[in-house]
Amino acid sequence: MMKKHSLLLLFIACMPLLSHAQINLNFGGKSPMRKLQIAEIAINSLYVDSVNEEKLVEDAIRGMLTSLDPHSTYTNAKETKAMNEPLQGDFEGIGVQFNMIDDTLLVVQPTLNGPSEKVGILAGDRIVLVNDTIIAGVKMERSDIMRRLRGKKGTKVTLGVIRKGVKGMLHFMVTREKIPVHTINAAYMLRPGIGYVRIESFGMKTYHEFMTAVDSLRRQGMQHLVLDLQDNGGGFLQAAVQIANEFLQEKDMIVYTEGREVPRQEYRARGNGRLQNIGVSVLVNEFSASASEIVSGALMDNDRGTVIGRRTFGKGLVQRPIDLPDGSMIRLTVAHYYIPSGRCIQKPYKKGEAKDYEQDLEKRFKNGEFTNADSIHFDNSQKYYTLKKKRLVYGGGGVMPDYFVPLDTMKYTRFHRQLAAKNIIIETYLKYTDAQRKSLRTTYKTFDSFIKEYEVPQSFIDKVLSEGKKQAITPKDDDELQRSIAHIRLQIKALVARDLWTMNEYFRVWNEDSDIVKKAIQIAEADTKQLSR
Repeated sequence: MMKKHSLLLLFIACMPLLSHAQINLNFGGKSPMRKLQIAEIAINSLYVDSVNEEKLVEDAIRGMLTSLDPHSTYTNAKETKAMNEPLQGDFEGIGVQFNMIDDTLLVVQPTLNGPSEKVGILAGDRIVLVNDTIIAGVKMERSDIMRRLRGKKGTKVTLGVIRKGVKGMLHFMVTREKIPVHTINAAYMLRPGIGYVRIESFGMKTYHEFMTAVDSLRRQGMQHLVLDLQDNGGGFLQAAVQIANEFLQEKDMIVYTEGREVPRQEYRARGNGRLQNIGVSVLVNEFSASASEIVSGALMDNDRGTVIGRRTFGKGLVQRPIDLPDGSMIRLTVAHYYIPSGRCIQKPYKKGEAKDYEQDLEKRFKNGEFTNADSIHFDNSQKYYTLKKKRLVYGGGGVMPDYFVPLDTMKYTRFHRQLAAKNIIIETYLKYTDAQRKSLRTTYKTFDSFIKEYEVPQSFIDKVLSEGKKQAITPKDDDELQRSIAHIRLQIKALVARDLWTMNEYFRVWNEDSDIVKKAIQIAEADTKQLSR
């Protein structure tokens, strides 16, 4: 994990407001820092209207960073806390998973053995009051609601709850606790001998979660692991290095970093990995970035595993966090990542042109790169070779998988995308599960019975189509309608499974129709057959 380093930054003291005659702007010297001091003092002291000095300084910092690369950023104290929390491994609060429905907080699930479950809060409850503040029906921002629910461990909060079938408001006193944030979404046996683990991000506790998961799968007979890093935007470098280490032989290169003022630092396998004899396939897509690319690139370049999916995002820049006194943070790019073959997978960018960089994925989609491998053009000046089998690979923009699996636009239709964009499917789903939660729990005692027997009712589909029609969203023909309905049914079945159980069951439903997962199963089955000979 990259250590946080402090940096002495320019600190401009608040000076008393002075008149013209009292201002002396002749500080001497020609350094850029001196100019910045003079500009800030002049604006704060002489500008015709009052200014917010804190915002002035923040805007100056942001302005400097936007002229650099797309990943050098500034976040204020609130933004920094929100950004870091998912990676720290836990937060302090009341422990509920919730959604907003009709401007009211609906509890989807209380955290198992968490503070809310302990006092009797149930799935389906509506939290309408936090201490003496009404949060329902007042169009309060989600961030403001979360701020009221979260707080230091040991502090108490009184919740007013409306529960179906119970008259009046129920009141619960909840003592806030540390709530774990899990970065492993799912871990189960895909097929006999084939385990599956999906990592959402690389946080402080990811490695330990990962090892717990794979140890369980090995006890169930896993011979080949499908490691799903799709949509994983990265996280801590150290977590990625620890996981890659489990598969590689001693001294195998995992990744190295190097920058103008940062000397080369290598991360190599220690030879103590417990998964060195397990087959592995890594699933990636266009949203797999940074730490995800380190893991997939390390296994590919060492000819250790098979990478399946679509070309990854292409983030090969290293940011050093610089903590500021007020809790804000600068994340400054100080080096590049290089995966074992020596290639940097950072995609091209022009300094100060963040908008063009942000539109890269949209351009890839329009160019056909998500649907046709032949549409992907590599930079011939960046040819590299894997370390053991000497296979040709390319630098300069993400990790191109060994097996390309196109995005199936026939499944996720234009009609479906429009319904999703207007939030029609999710809003209809929330109302459906809220009304049917008790019945669903009674009918499906086990996931096995659910996955075999449950079907999304036609009444739900009719409601989605009706709501879409109200907003002028209609399919172009019956073929698009039928393809859309099939995919919506799968989506809803997976969501119902998540709400009745966990994200693990969500992916057990969803993955059965995933083309990337199907390809991984095909490769893994061939691998396990070979191992059993």
